Formats: sequence, structure tokens, C-alpha cells
Amino acid sequence: MEGKIAVIGDTDFVMPFSALGVDTYSVGRTAGDITESAEKIIAGKYALIVVAENIAPAVDEVFSACENLPTPCIVVVPFTTESEGFATQALGKVLKMATGINILQNS
Repeated sequence: MEGKIAVIGDTDFVMPFSALGVDTYSVGRTAGDITESAEKIIAGKYALIVVAENIAPAVDEVFSACENLPTPCIVVVPFTTESEGFATQALGKVLKMATGINILQNS
């Protein structure tokens, strides 16, 4: 499968991906800036979108329209800040869609 990759997050998060030649979207902390970049990514028809966990709640509404589509695959990744659990929740949602069960559920 061929496709473009986009990475969205703060400058420290996207810098290593930029060195690999991936399309990066460095965003500030304002919701408007984050949402605008997320909308550009959706319009760019990317196959894979890597999202920094600290901005994931701000892009969730924009990317939620794509969650039942085969592409883009949206991956939320924790970075240098302490994990807020959003990445685990996002992974759990995808795994439940794929398997039909919540395999990350605490027993």
C-alpha cells in the first residue's frame, strides 16, 4: 500500500519525523491553530496520520469523521510529557472495532 504520512504535534514532536521526509505540521497550543492544521491534513488525503497525545483532544473532532474509513489510519502517540491516557483510549477504540471486544478493559 502506498500513501503519504502526516505528523502533527509541537515542534519537538515533529522534528525527528521531518528528518525522515514525512510531511509535518508543527502546531502551537491554540485550538484554532491545531484545528486548522488538522483540516489541512484531512484535505491532503494522507494514508497515515501520527498525532502527539498532548494535542489529540483538540484534533479528535476533526479526525472523528474519518474513524470508520479504511484510510487514514490515525495513530495517537505519547511523547515527552506524561501520558494522559488518550493514546491508550484511542488504541482501545481501534482494537474494539477490529476484534469486536474490548481487550484493553481492566478485569
